[in-house]
Amino acid sequence: MQVVLQALVPVFVLIMLGHVLRRINFPGGDFWPQAERFTYYILFPSMLVFKLGQARLPASAYADTALLILSMLAVMTLAIVLVQLFWRWSGPVFSSVYQGAIRFNSYVGLAAGGMLLGDDGLSLTAIAVAIMVPSLNLLCILMFSVVAGQDKVSIAQVLKAIATNPLIGGSVLGVVWSYFEIGFHPLLAGTLEPLSNLALPMGLMTVGAGLQLSALRGASAPFLVSSALKLLVFPLIAVGLAWVLGLNGLLVQVAVLLATLPTATSAYILARQLGGDAPLMAGIISGQTLLAMVSIPLMLSILW
Repeated sequence: MQVVLQALVPVFVLIMLGHVLRRINFPGGDFWPQAERFTYYILFPSMLVFKLGQARLPASAYADTALLILSMLAVMTLAIVLVQLFWRWSGPVFSSVYQGAIRFNSYVGLAAGGMLLGDDGLSLTAIAVAIMVPSLNLLCILMFSVVAGQDKVSIAQVLKAIATNPLIGGSVLGVVWSYFEIGFHPLLAGTLEPLSNLALPMGLMTVGAGLQLSALRGASAPFLVSSALKLLVFPLIAVGLAWVLGLNGLLVQVAVLLATLPTATSAYILARQLGGDAPLMAGIISGQTLLAMVSIPLMLSILW
């Protein structure tokens, strides 16, 4: 527990620092939205290429990661649907509950993976992220089309969004770089390494800057159920599936870590654009990020 806390406390300190700086309007203007774009399109892809490009993971790691991650998403989707049969929320509310219970914040995951599990853990986390991001986008779009009557988004648009996602692009390029053992020229390494070092702290601060704590007023049943599913049930599902599939070691630690993460900030944009309950989604994102400060160390100390 002490080791987990020592690694995770800096993660949450940086998140809260970003929130405080945004609240006092420092450094001012539209710095934080632009910092988020810079982190998303430049810093994180650079880090993924650099870290993954140096990794030497066995070929079996990729297949095992895909099997476990996709199984987790399938079982969790089934669990959320079963919960909906009991609560019978409206389509927009359920779509936000679904996103809140199954999506994850990749910035926090990559930062925590690197701090807790080292470079090998960060590399495996990046591979898992590259699998989860397109899978979750497809699942969430499908769920919106079923429960919210959304018919404005075509499969072609979804596939284009996935193909142009910089996190996926950086992960794929890093895997290719690693597989062919290309290596990094000192000049290239000298450029990518400082960008890589800047990615995690800047990414965490932009997460904090995006928190909307005012959305937490009057916490509702959908918020509580979604948060319980995401922060407590999902990690248990990850451990159970790993046991059923006969997997162990670093991969299971990565899967549990990803399952414990709060939901993604991008879920708010999707809810707003596709007919979900956007205010509820904002509350779920902010509330889970705060609750995760307690739940992540607790669940990791129990399940690792």
